Amino acid sequence: MTRSLYTCLLYLLLPFTPLKLLWRGRKQPEYLAHWRERYGFYQAPVQKPVIWLHCVSVGETRAAEPLIKALLSQYPTHQLLLTHTTPTGRATSEQLFGDSVTRVYLPYDVPFAVARFLQHFKPVVGALMETELWFNLIAGCKQRNIPVLLVNARLSEKSAAGYAKLGQLLPQGLQNLSAIAAQTEADASRLQHLGAAEVGITGNIKFDVTPHPTAHSLGAQLRQQLGQQQDIARPVFLAASTRDGEESLIIEAVSKANIPNLLTIIVPRHPQRFEAVAELLKKSNQPFMRRSTLNDAAVASSTHYLLGDSMGEMFTYYASCDVAFIGGSLLPLGGQNLIEACSMGKPVLVGPYTFNFEEATKIAIAAGAANRVQNVDELSQKLQQLFAHEQQRQAMCDASIQFTEQNRGATEKTLKIMQAYIQA
Repeated sequence: MTRSLYTCLLYLLLPFTPLKLLWRGRKQPEYLAHWRERYGFYQAPVQKPVIWLHCVSVGETRAAEPLIKALLSQYPTHQLLLTHTTPTGRATSEQLFGDSVTRVYLPYDVPFAVARFLQHFKPVVGALMETELWFNLIAGCKQRNIPVLLVNARLSEKSAAGYAKLGQLLPQGLQNLSAIAAQTEADASRLQHLGAAEVGITGNIKFDVTPHPTAHSLGAQLRQQLGQQQDIARPVFLAASTRDGEESLIIEAVSKANIPNLLTIIVPRHPQRFEAVAELLKKSNQPFMRRSTLNDAAVASSTHYLLGDSMGEMFTYYASCDVAFIGGSLLPLGGQNLIEACSMGKPVLVGPYTFNFEEATKIAIAAGAANRVQNVDELSQKLQQLFAHEQQRQAMCDASIQFTEQNRGATEKTLKIMQAYIQA
C-alpha cells in the first residue's frame, strides 16, 4: 500500500465518521462533544511554544503521567498539548493534570485535518505513545520540519503481523519519525524488522507511575467499608480492568473457589460497560453493591460483589484488595497493565493472553510477583491456594514491590531523547 492509496481509503471512509460518532454517542454521549476537533477545527489558545504528546486513551494517558509531569517541571515556558482519541482518555487527562495542560482530540488522519491541526498548534516537537502510527500525520510533520518521536513503543507479534500487511507504507512512516524509543529489545527488533532505521531501548515508562499520595489511605478507608466477619477483615479479591465476556468467567471462578466471606470487586475496563456488568450480576443472582452508591456506608455481609463503577480509583481498588486479577487476559484480548497492581505490592494473577504486556508479564512471573492461570478452573484453584496461605501472598507482595523498583528509569531516558529536539 502507498500513502496515496491509504489517503484515498480514508477519504472514502470520512463521510461515515459522523455516523460512527453518533452511534458511539448513544452509549457514551461524550463522543458528541468537541467533534469539530476531529476534523481539524480548534479553539484552544496557543500562548507558548507547544510540546505535543499523543495519548490515545486511558492506558496511554496514565502511562505517560511521569513523562508529562517531568516535561511540565522542566519546561515551564512551554505549553504542553495532549491529544486523545477517546473521551475516557480525555477525562483521565482532566483528572490527572487539570488545567496544567491543553487537551484536544487528534484529528482524523486526512491531509486537510492534519494540516489544520499542525497549523493551529505549530508544535516544537511531538511524541506518539506506544504504537500510534498515523501516516499522514507523520508525513505532515516531516514536511513542516516538526520532529516526531515514537516513545514507550511496544509492538506485539500479532500487531507486527498486521502492520506488515501495509507494505511500503509502514517503513516509510517509521523512517519519517525522528526517533523511536522502544520498551524492550523484542519491541525494538520487531520495529526494525518492519523497516525502522534505528531504535533505542528505554524501558517501560509505566514502571515510573507512582500511586497518588492518598491511594493507600483511601484504600484503607475503602477496606474498612468492605466489612468484617467476627472482627476479621473479609478476604477481598479484585478483578481489575475486565473486558466484555470476562466477568461471567470471573463469577464462575469465584463460585467454584467457594472462599468463605469473600468479597469480589469487579472493575470493568470501559465505563460504558458498567450497566451491562450490573445486569450480569443481577441475572447471576449475585448480591452486589455499586461503588458509586457506597458513600460512607459499609458493605453488608450478605453482599458478595462490589461493582467498581467509578473513574480514577484504580490505585484505591488495588490498595483495598488481597489479590488482584488483571483483565483482558482470560480471553484473547492481550491483557491490561499489571504494573500498577505490582507497584501497590499486591499478588497478581493473569490469564494466558498477555501479548499487550508480554515482557513486563514475563519478568513479573519470573520475579514471583505474578502467577499465570490458563482457564477458569486454574483461576479458581489459585484463589483457593492464595487465600489459604497468607505467607505465600506476602511473598508475592514483597516480590511485586521489588519487581517495580528494579525496572524504573524509563522516564529519564525518554526525557533525554526529547530534550535534544526541544532545545534544538
